[in-house]
Amino acid sequence: MLLAICVPLLYKKSVDSLDLELKSSGLLFLPLALILAYGAARIGAQLFGEIKDALFAKVEQRAIRKVALSAFRHLHRLGLRFHLDRKTGALSHIIERGTNGIETLLRFMIINILPTLLEIVLVSLVLWVMYDSRLAIITVITLLAYISFTLLMTEWRTNFVRQMNVNSSQANTKALDSLLNYETVKYFGNEEHEERRYDQSLEQYETAAVKTKMSLSYLNIGQGIIVSLGLIGVMMIAALGVMNKTLTLGDFVLVNTYLIQLYLPLNVLGFAYREIKMALVNMEQMFSLLYEPQEIQDKPQASQLQVTRGEVIFDHVMFGYDANRKILDNVSFTITAGHTVAVVGPSGAGKSTLSRLLFRFYDVREGRIVIDGQDIRDVTQQSLRAAIGMVPQDTVLFNDTIYYNIAYGHPAAIEKEVIQAAKLARIHDFVMSLPEGYKTMVGERGLKLSGGEKQRVAIARTLLKNPKLFIFDEATSALDTTTEKAIQKSLREVSENRSTLMIAHRLSTIIEADEILVLDQGKIRERGTHQQLLLLKGVYAQMWHQQLEEKNSHT
Repeated sequence: MLLAICVPLLYKKSVDSLDLELKSSGLLFLPLALILAYGAARIGAQLFGEIKDALFAKVEQRAIRKVALSAFRHLHRLGLRFHLDRKTGALSHIIERGTNGIETLLRFMIINILPTLLEIVLVSLVLWVMYDSRLAIITVITLLAYISFTLLMTEWRTNFVRQMNVNSSQANTKALDSLLNYETVKYFGNEEHEERRYDQSLEQYETAAVKTKMSLSYLNIGQGIIVSLGLIGVMMIAALGVMNKTLTLGDFVLVNTYLIQLYLPLNVLGFAYREIKMALVNMEQMFSLLYEPQEIQDKPQASQLQVTRGEVIFDHVMFGYDANRKILDNVSFTITAGHTVAVVGPSGAGKSTLSRLLFRFYDVREGRIVIDGQDIRDVTQQSLRAAIGMVPQDTVLFNDTIYYNIAYGHPAAIEKEVIQAAKLARIHDFVMSLPEGYKTMVGERGLKLSGGEKQRVAIARTLLKNPKLFIFDEATSALDTTTEKAIQKSLREVSENRSTLMIAHRLSTIIEADEILVLDQGKIRERGTHQQLLLLKGVYAQMWHQQLEEKNSHT
């Protein structure tokens, strides 16, 4: 900063000494020395500026990293309800723009705005003390007019910029949503429909972008007029001083140099102000995520879940996703240690809700869920979920290799353990038939694999986790009969002596369960073994005979 102030002074001295030497002896020793000092000062000012930027970069990037990690960590701690209500693309966009906002705020405030304001104060003092006070007054008035005009215009322009960002987010979200559902778009031949939706957002973005650009031109024109008027006033006073012999030619150059030196960084003031405002908006959106309350939280004194036998009890459980819709109504059952309980029933009966409650994605409204005498609300979520292995009906894989997706069940597992899990899931032979084997990329959400292949990868992943309790939610629904029977044998082997909750649609997959629950409209209508339920000739027996007829009709 001090070097930046000294540069014009050395420039002035060089001009004055050059003028003096030429008028007297014609020797150029002093002017040349001052010119060298001027050059050294410019180099020093730039060098120290770059050093400052380099040192500050580490502070800046560390702050961004910490905030981004906090936001990411908090999103993982928010409940399933929050994520079902939000679009993943929009969330990632909020975090990205929020972290960019932090970088923008720090960069402009520390590197641009604050140094420029300090430089304005120092230059005004130099002009006031060393020269005519009118120079300092005109300089300050010009700068105040420049800053005021810039801020007012930028405030007006912000609406256009904000609308442009909104349209950009909408366009990106629509594009991402459409591409993630590529197959659905193709199934219904809705490419033109998706293009129209995307183009509507692009059209709105285009309109806002044009307004933004035009308003920027107005801002630049106004800034140029104010700067020119200020320069004219200052240079006229300085020129009169030179003519009256009260100022030297170097003083004239000095004043001009100071003003130009101030206006150059101020040229980006409007941009900086707008960017800072938008950075604050983006940061506010991101920090609003950080302040989003966690629906499911560990109690202050939550203990680690201790699974000794593996007995699971649903004790008079009442639950609904909202107050007006009851999903489970006074549901009670016990999974005896080492036994398998299967739940069947029509769609919407609440079968999958049982698994979500056991995993504690939601808390029951009334009643309780107990594992080996421990209410799951009294233990840590991490220890609870570590004890449960889940194979969902809708399998979603990471856009990575098959090996990574299987090893995700236990990242510290060695290759031999991963392959053994793949063999138990009857996926190993298929993987080895692929040109890249376990290094094969599965694509976005696993789209490069068939439904059955994805399901077997998910089963292998859960088997590798080696949990104390199992939940199978239609775990083999996408498999052919032969593969299904082979995997069921593997599942029986690994889940032997472990409590298992099976949610099924195909009744043939659960006939060996120790107890079968028939769930309908949130209530348990029937319970018993396969044979006992058939003898009841109730809902289960009707479902069984109906599926037999469907199977016979397809053979």
